[in-house]
Amino acid sequence: MEQPLTQELIPVKQSDRILSLDVMRGIVLFGILLMNINGFGLALAYEDPTVSGGSTGLNLYTWMMTNLFFEGTMRALFSLLFGVGMYIFLDRLLKKGAGIKAADVYFRRLMWLLLFGLIHGYLLLWVGEILYQYALMGFLVYSFRSMVPKYLVVTAVILFSIGTLWNYIDYQKGKKWIAEVAEAQALLVTEEELPKELKAANEAWEKRETERSPEAVEEFNEEMRKGYFSVVAFLAPTNYDFDVNWPYRGDVWDVLSMMLIGIALFRWGILTAEKSFGFYLTLAAMGYAIGLAINYYEMQLVLDDNFSLLSFSKSNITYYWGRAFVAMGHVGLIMLFCKTPILGWLKNGLSAVGKMALTNYMMHSVICMIVFTGVGFGMFGKLERYELLYVVFSIWVFQFILSPIWLRYFHYGPMEWIWRNLSYMKVHPLRKGPPLTL
Repeated sequence: MEQPLTQELIPVKQSDRILSLDVMRGIVLFGILLMNINGFGLALAYEDPTVSGGSTGLNLYTWMMTNLFFEGTMRALFSLLFGVGMYIFLDRLLKKGAGIKAADVYFRRLMWLLLFGLIHGYLLLWVGEILYQYALMGFLVYSFRSMVPKYLVVTAVILFSIGTLWNYIDYQKGKKWIAEVAEAQALLVTEEELPKELKAANEAWEKRETERSPEAVEEFNEEMRKGYFSVVAFLAPTNYDFDVNWPYRGDVWDVLSMMLIGIALFRWGILTAEKSFGFYLTLAAMGYAIGLAINYYEMQLVLDDNFSLLSFSKSNITYYWGRAFVAMGHVGLIMLFCKTPILGWLKNGLSAVGKMALTNYMMHSVICMIVFTGVGFGMFGKLERYELLYVVFSIWVFQFILSPIWLRYFHYGPMEWIWRNLSYMKVHPLRKGPPLTL
C-alpha cells in the first residue's frame, strides 16, 4: 500500500549531503576535463595524437599518462556517481512517503537532463557531451533500483562482457578490411581491375586517409574558428551521429554498467568512506595493479604498431576491464583521502566543485567555446597537446576558487537550481539568508 505523503517533496539539504561523494565528484569533474580538452581544442585527436596536436616529446608523454590513468576511467567514475545520485534521489523521495510521485519527479528530472544534454551538445558546441546519454541510461537504472548489490555487479560484468565481444567483432572486421585494402593496393600496382568488394574497401580507406590528412585537419581548424552559428552548423552532424548511434553501441556497456556498480558500492558503504583504511588500501592496490597492467598492455599495442587503426581496435577489446579496475583504484585512493584528517581546505574546495558539478561541467564548454572557437579567441588547433594542459589547470583553479565563493551566498549552483525547480515544478530559494527587500 502506498504510504501517505507526510512531508513536502524538497531537494536534499546541504547538511544532508555526503562529503565523500561531493569530494569525489569534484575530483572526477576536474579529471574528465583532462580528456575532454583534446576534443575542445584539437581536430580528430581525442584518441589518436598523430592526427593533430603532436605525438612526440611532451605531447607523447601527455597522451601516455592520460591514457594510462584517466581515459575512460573519469567517464566511468562520472557514470558511477550519476547512478549513485539518482539512486539516493529516488530513495529519499520514497522514504518521505512520495509513492508514485517519486517516479514522476525522477523521470521528469531525467527528461529535463536530456534536454540540457541536447542544448549542451548542439548549442554549447561540445560533441562529447554526456548528459543526454546519462538521461537515457537513467531511464533504465530505475528498473534496477531494488536489485541486490551483488547482482548489480553481476549484471555490470555481463554488460562488460557483451561490450567486449562487440569490440572483438569490430576488431575482426577491421582485420578483414585492412587485408582487403592491402590486396586492392597490390592489384592497383599491376593495374588490374579491382573486384567490387576490394574496390569498396579501398575507397573507404582512401576516404579515411583524406579525412585525417593535414589539409583536412587544417580545414577542420578553420571551420571551428568561424562565428557561432557556423560552428553550430558544422558540428551538428557529429552531434546527431553521436546521439543516434552511441546509446546502443556504447552507453549500455560503458555507462549503464558503471551506474549499476556505483549503486552497489554505495549500498555496501564503500563510497561513503565507512570502510577501514586497510580496505581502501587493498581496493586501490588491486584496482591499480590489474587496471594499469591492462591499460599498459593496450598502450603498448598502439605504440608498437605506430598508432595504426588495427592497434587501436585491438586495444579496445580489453578496454572495459582496464578502465573499470583503474576506476576502482581511484575510488580506493579518493576514499583514503576523504578519511584522512589533513588537507581540509582541499576537501572543502573539491566538495564545493562537486556540489556544482552540473554547472561546472557545462561551464567547461562555455569557457572552451570562448577560448577555442571563433566566438572568442579562435585558438582551435593552435595549441599542442601538452599546451592544452595549461588551459585545463587554469579552469581548475578558476572553478576551485569560484565554487566555494558561490556556495557561500547561494544554496545551489545556477544549473542545479534550475534543474531542481524544473524537477519539482516549484521555485526553491537560491540565495542564502533572508530575502532581499527593495
